[in-house]
Amino acid sequence: MPQDRPVAPIGLNHLVLNVRDLEESHRFWTEIVGLTQVGELRTSPVRPNPPKMRFYSADHDGKLNHHDIALMENKDLPEAPTQAGTGVPAAINHIAITLPSREAWLRQLEYLQRKGVRFNRRIEHGMTHSLYINDPNGYGVELLYELPREVWEGDIDAALNYAVLRPTEGAGALHDDEDVPVFRAGQPTAA
Repeated sequence: MPQDRPVAPIGLNHLVLNVRDLEESHRFWTEIVGLTQVGELRTSPVRPNPPKMRFYSADHDGKLNHHDIALMENKDLPEAPTQAGTGVPAAINHIAITLPSREAWLRQLEYLQRKGVRFNRRIEHGMTHSLYINDPNGYGVELLYELPREVWEGDIDAALNYAVLRPTEGAGALHDDEDVPVFRAGQPTAA
């Protein structure tokens, strides 16, 4: 019997970003975001002149993936176009990176604040608590931790529409509410 609709994928495997300066971007993704470099393209008989490209993995329960993100250097990469009047990149709005726990996420926020990384937005969504920053090429990066599934699965739409903005500087940027609403279909939630 012929397939009448596409096969549903199980997830995003990896993302490849064009970057102007591989070393600068490498420092961002390893020293700021915390990914591990797992490889890079090398000259071989099959590929005598490979592009400058490196591969990075997150920590998958103590194991590394072949790659979650790859960076390919393109020195002629133009500045990222932005959506009119917003400063938000037009092509890729942001890449979301999950940290392993609330505690790890809070440690990461403190670390980034000490490093002087500019916080664009700090927000508590109904399914994640998030920090938005930019990489050296202007790509938006969301660093988040996921709230338990039982918090948001009862009304995904309500959880997606829930938002509490937090300060982007000082101690307020490091505040994180543990008392979160639970979303149930047909029940209002308090903000």
